[in-house]
Amino acid sequence: MDWGTGLAGLVTGLLIAVITAPVGVSGAVFLLPVQLSVFAVPSPAVTPTNLLYNVVAGPGALLRHHRTGTLHGPLVRRLVLGTLPGVVVGAAIRVFAIPGPVVFKALVAGFLLPLGLWLIIRTLLPSRRSRQARDALSPRAVTGLALAVGVVGGIYGIGGGSLLGPVLVGRGAPVAQVAPAALASTFATSVVGAATYALLALSGPGSIAPDWFLGLACGAGGLIGGYLGARVQPHLPEKALRLLLGTLAAAVGTLYAAQSLT
Repeated sequence: MDWGTGLAGLVTGLLIAVITAPVGVSGAVFLLPVQLSVFAVPSPAVTPTNLLYNVVAGPGALLRHHRTGTLHGPLVRRLVLGTLPGVVVGAAIRVFAIPGPVVFKALVAGFLLPLGLWLIIRTLLPSRRSRQARDALSPRAVTGLALAVGVVGGIYGIGGGSLLGPVLVGRGAPVAQVAPAALASTFATSVVGAATYALLALSGPGSIAPDWFLGLACGAGGLIGGYLGARVQPHLPEKALRLLLGTLAAAVGTLYAAQSLT
């Protein structure tokens, strides 16, 4: 890996994190397609590389939220406790069940495309149902959702919180409450997920260990971008951020849907 690629990874991680951190998304959900298509990270090593990005990038936004006192509360504990066991299961599934890039791209498309469209519709067509759905989410339901998302996050390499953030925000929960909880969940599960992949790499077939140089470079950019994104969160319009996230997710999902069919 040359230094030019490392610089490109740093800039990519920074730009993505600045845009996504204000709504509780680390940016790994959008970084992964770049690692596959631009940096040509092999599969399944791309997943732990993405988790490594989260580990390095996460403290930037978390530090800012800690300083403002928003890292406390029951939602943080529920998301972390739910996603931690799920990411271990997801890592095992990723290595032993779906290591091929074609299947992986289809999985990416199948999740990102409907998620992006759902976010766009929820943002453009707000209704009373959003408030009802939010009120109906019991603590047990939130933990169960976190567990399921943890499994998907372990497969996809996004730590889990990157999926929980858009889902909870899309259902009407305030961004100021969801963002720090989702980012804390992403960081915790990424640490566990990266460690799980490192252990699986000792005995599993193929390229399982992360691309350390690229993961650290992207993470360094995400560290800076995450802090900046969390800092400007109170000054950014929530509706515009939701639309941006939905559009990016839908675009990436469409791209990989087309690639998986060719």
